[in-house]
Amino acid sequence: MEKISKLSKSVLVFLILISFVYAQESPDNRDARMEWWRQARFGMFVHWGLYSGLAGTWDGKPVGKTGGMEWIQQRVKVDTDTYAKQAIPLFKPKPNFAVEWARLAKEAGCKYVVFTTKHHEGFALHDSKVSDYDAGSVLNRDLVKEIVDALRAEGLRVGFYHSVIDWHHNQYEYELSKQLPHPLKGKPYPEGKRDHSKYIEYLHAQVRELLTQYGKIDIMWWDYSSQDFQGDKAWKATELMKMARSLQPQIIMNNRLYRIPEAGWASMGTDGYTPRLNPKYGDFITPEQHIPPTGMPGVDWETCMTMNTTWGYSEHDHAWKSSKTLIRNLIDIASKGGNYLLNIGPKGDGSIPEESIKAMRDIGAWMKANSESIYGTTASPYENLKWGRCTKKVTDKKATLYLHIFDYPQDGRLIVPGVINKDITAYLLATGEKLKAVNEGNNVVVSIPSKPLDENATVVVLEINGRLQLANKP
Repeated sequence: MEKISKLSKSVLVFLILISFVYAQESPDNRDARMEWWRQARFGMFVHWGLYSGLAGTWDGKPVGKTGGMEWIQQRVKVDTDTYAKQAIPLFKPKPNFAVEWARLAKEAGCKYVVFTTKHHEGFALHDSKVSDYDAGSVLNRDLVKEIVDALRAEGLRVGFYHSVIDWHHNQYEYELSKQLPHPLKGKPYPEGKRDHSKYIEYLHAQVRELLTQYGKIDIMWWDYSSQDFQGDKAWKATELMKMARSLQPQIIMNNRLYRIPEAGWASMGTDGYTPRLNPKYGDFITPEQHIPPTGMPGVDWETCMTMNTTWGYSEHDHAWKSSKTLIRNLIDIASKGGNYLLNIGPKGDGSIPEESIKAMRDIGAWMKANSESIYGTTASPYENLKWGRCTKKVTDKKATLYLHIFDYPQDGRLIVPGVINKDITAYLLATGEKLKAVNEGNNVVVSIPSKPLDENATVVVLEINGRLQLANKP
């Protein structure tokens, strides 16, 4: 009994110390941990699971032409056995699929990749020892390892998306929430009474596997909670985050274990974010399919967005955004101080739709010439500019404004409002061609070529010696 007591005390002391360390993270330490993420600005999101093979089709019929097909099980309202019977035979990852993903992300200019280790359907992509509904058990493959190895080979940071919702687990008490989705919502539990605490044990066990078996993990992207079921009540979120930080001290986590104002949420809508975040609830806020009109000053945030209207692959969804739109979204988000997490939805064999490949390569071509205007930049000093967007890099001795022209001035005069500095230099970022820049009142006017260098966005660099001085900022 005495040995047990001493052991218990040691464990308790360790847990208290861990709790104290992470509750007391200094602003400087947090800034150091977040630095690479803030510099990156651009990441690739990957939604891939059993739903990918179904491709938006159930019993030979399209479930819909738009909307998230990663939710197909919930849309057709079937139990796991019925779902798995149709879905598993169609999920056949080809060799080296992960290499193709990683190379495409690198080519596009992404600095990190976040991929689904488990979505709401409950099928885990790793070789889990606490489940038989996983890639290890069903396919005799550890798909997470294959993806992580491929990403690291390309020098990319690694992020895990992990759903805390689970439509498969037989102890997940879906009736505890009126807001969270479930295919059997409103129906009695098939196995009778459930014990949600057992599901929480399972959730924590799988997360522990993910954070101990694949080396350094950079991001944990949780998804998601509701206003009536979130945080400690739903997921023992405090313990879950402490465990993640104890296993991966430098990990960066989003805010979706919670759905409260202090965690950046005002409603259940994807646009229901608020510009406030207590660090104990996560490191960054996650607007979905939305770009905050004026950013979120003082808060780290990342817009996640699809290329069409679905996260998981659908053969019926052809509402593809143009490459120009995607490039300008990236610029717009960077100009407001955020990151862009752009989704691809591979097919059941892991191959990427041609539309996504083309778009990513188009972004990559623009980034090859202009990435300096995205990486490591901070938000624009302007709330709006008639002709486009601005990003900046500022030190005590120098300021650099990157002027992204969307609406090209027909008179060849690019007006940069409010700049009263005199010692300035202007040039085209892609070519280095020098441009004439003169002060006119409280503005700088740059003489630009008669035609845009790039129809997506021509970037003019304005270098200012000394501190940036703005007057009458619009």
